[in-house]
Amino acid sequence: MTHPLPVTPDLAAVKQRQQAAWSSGNYAVVGTTLQIVGERLAEAADLRWDERVLDVAAGNGNASLAAARRGCVVTSTDYVPALLELGQQRARAEQLDMTVQEADAEALPFADASFDAVLSTFGVMFTPDHARAASEMLRVCRPGGRIAMANWTPEGFIGQMFKVLGKHLPPPAGLQPPSAWGTLAHLQQLFGDRATAIAVTPRTFNFRYRSPAHLIDVFRTWYGPVQKAFQALPADKAAELERDLIELQDRLNVSTARHGRDAALLIPSEYLEIVITRA
Repeated sequence: MTHPLPVTPDLAAVKQRQQAAWSSGNYAVVGTTLQIVGERLAEAADLRWDERVLDVAAGNGNASLAAARRGCVVTSTDYVPALLELGQQRARAEQLDMTVQEADAEALPFADASFDAVLSTFGVMFTPDHARAASEMLRVCRPGGRIAMANWTPEGFIGQMFKVLGKHLPPPAGLQPPSAWGTLAHLQQLFGDRATAIAVTPRTFNFRYRSPAHLIDVFRTWYGPVQKAFQALPADKAAELERDLIELQDRLNVSTARHGRDAALLIPSEYLEIVITRA
């Protein structure tokens, strides 16, 4: 009996499409609402004054700014230059020192053991090559340093939203889902042999919008992966995607004001707050 060979996706092509997606719209419109996650992560990582901190796939700099507010020497990186500039503008507004540098999370342009702490909030989890990205974070973190991340879980709202997107636009065969980074088993597989400790704490971020339709409007306008999904589908299929996303939100909405002029959307979305001690 023969067994089919495992499918190896074209990771370079996947990365190119992902970069185009994250460069479209304006992730900062959604990203800025997540600032509290960066603040929590900075505390969980026990960031200290003068420590060298790298933020990987930083977007518009939530974790970078949190680290800079704690006196760290911060380098904020992403492969979307426009987002880095928005992060730099935020730092200037607060008179914070922060270096920004364009960089690929899978090929970080820094020497071994360059940083005391390496951070990522909902960023590195979207790299196509999970093992390579994890290896790069480990490489640039000094022995005894910390790698701290916030990653959406498969069961949380964003994890489920990407499952809905995947149902309508299936990802390439063999590609690991981003939400795998939100599971302890995957983290142990990626980091376990080069870590002395992996601390994982379930957290919740609350998405607050007027209604399911309002969230979809914001995400399809500004959030690259959702925008690209709607653009790739014909009108009838896009309508089906919208219905599925609304059904998901209706199911998860915990707002006590769901009807009438005061109606609101409140969806708790689970993520893992992770602090890994580098061996």
